[in-house]
Amino acid sequence: MTKQRFLITSALPYINGIKHLGNLAGSMLPADVHARFRRLQGHEVLFLCATDEHGTPAELAAAEAGQTVEQYCLEQHEIQKAAGEGFNLSFDHFGRSSSLENRELTQHFAERLEENGLLEERVSKQIYSIDDKRFLPDRYVEGTCPKCGYDSARGDQCDSCGTLLDPLDLINPRSKVSGSTNVEPRDTAHLFLRQPLMENEIRAWVDAAKDWPHLAKSIAYKWLDEGLQDRAITRDLKWGVPVAKNGVSRPGFEDKVFYVWFDAPIEYIGAAQEWAKKNGENWERWWRKDKGADDVIYVEFMGKDNVAFHTVSFPITLLGSKEPWKLVDRLKAFNWVTWYGGKFSTSQKRGIFMDKALELMAGDYWRWYLMANAPESSDAAFTLEGFQAAVNSDLANVFGNFVNRITKFANSKFDATIPEGGAHGELESDLIKAISEKLAEITKYHEEMEFRKAAAETRALWVLGNEYLQTKAPWTLFKTDLEASATGVRIGLNLVALFAIAALPFVPATATRVLDALGVPSEKRVWTDGEGWLEILPAGHKFEVPDLLFQKIEDEQVAEWAAMFGGAE
Repeated sequence: MTKQRFLITSALPYINGIKHLGNLAGSMLPADVHARFRRLQGHEVLFLCATDEHGTPAELAAAEAGQTVEQYCLEQHEIQKAAGEGFNLSFDHFGRSSSLENRELTQHFAERLEENGLLEERVSKQIYSIDDKRFLPDRYVEGTCPKCGYDSARGDQCDSCGTLLDPLDLINPRSKVSGSTNVEPRDTAHLFLRQPLMENEIRAWVDAAKDWPHLAKSIAYKWLDEGLQDRAITRDLKWGVPVAKNGVSRPGFEDKVFYVWFDAPIEYIGAAQEWAKKNGENWERWWRKDKGADDVIYVEFMGKDNVAFHTVSFPITLLGSKEPWKLVDRLKAFNWVTWYGGKFSTSQKRGIFMDKALELMAGDYWRWYLMANAPESSDAAFTLEGFQAAVNSDLANVFGNFVNRITKFANSKFDATIPEGGAHGELESDLIKAISEKLAEITKYHEEMEFRKAAAETRALWVLGNEYLQTKAPWTLFKTDLEASATGVRIGLNLVALFAIAALPFVPATATRVLDALGVPSEKRVWTDGEGWLEILPAGHKFEVPDLLFQKIEDEQVAEWAAMFGGAE
């Protein structure tokens, strides 16, 4: 297999508070699973993410916490970083959109866009809250959607019908900051990105995209078919990337910053620069096509609400600069994970958030269930009962039970040593064929980023091992045919190693614990196409019995968690 280079980015989690399990499942976790799989294949991977730190919500959250915005963002960044580590997210770098690198890049792109005629300064009307004494960013104006009548539409988009809006379009607008209806449009100067000038180029680029799921393409075409609009990329705020030109504040824009949705995607490049500076690496070979990035496969992961910005606005920034930046090749978009069919809600204490999840169970438990029920073709409801069933059945009974049975027996009867084993019979030949076919299916689904199917086939792989042991019954043969028993043990222990390697993308901490106990060397912890797995552990190799892999979840725990976080109503 030809070794390739994969640049993998996850949508940036916003800074104001810990993320819930739905956020995790819609971007960061699948990105991690894919990064881990590609590394197992031997490819070179750069996996980047960061906290998205600018905008009004950060200002308001900091004020509520009694902190400066800088203090608040630093503290929240560390909290989110720790949560990611708790879920074993293997970022090569977890950066910050408030970094110096992102500030300089954002200002650079704005200058390039203006030079190329894609930025224009305009005086326009914006909603001003008299009671709040501030201009309100789009998302902090709410009102009734003029298209569908939804009464809680945001100033930039209606969550009900998906229509892109201007705050001035809203009927009966009000401030989301205070709820005040004492608002009025006032003149303010802003920089506008002239998106319609790039519409044909963006449409041609979307047309040519071959490795996007239907969800991603349909959202991109919806924006294009409705007609791209000029969009303001600056805001009347203090916190953010200052609007500068040639290194100095732009006259008249001293109290303005770039819009968070303009600078946040640029942080993907900023994070690469941060990583490179920290590790003495070359970031340009990942992002600049004139510096070697032509052969990079760039994969983005995000929830469906982020797709439009990544298929239209961010590509306009990159293409509009007329510089040789790398654009996304594969875009994996996800629907929502819901809590029993409804929304996760901090205020209503509905749903589990990342920090609380880790207090209940280790990260691997949640990783498996979220990916086995990934919201790919439609929204997926998280339920505690479903979580319990997946953990108890898939992890404890199928994977864990297989590892436990064969390692304990081999420890007891074969002195924790891989035996030679005898000839293979029809049972072994059938097993080897089935394993090869199953590994090919798992590989296919991983490469296609079909996570639910990849998890289902990984479970099916584990089942093959259980079925083999059940039929071979080396514990029975041990009394009558020692050589045949040794064959079953040798194959069974190599299956443990193979199954742990296959589990690494989904449950990395547990799988690593198994491989460590078996003493599998690092050079053998690689993805296999079905060849050579019988030699992962050679005859005479010593191993240890791993501790119990997974604790089952009891009904009493489910009831307790439902009372804590709101279960089925």
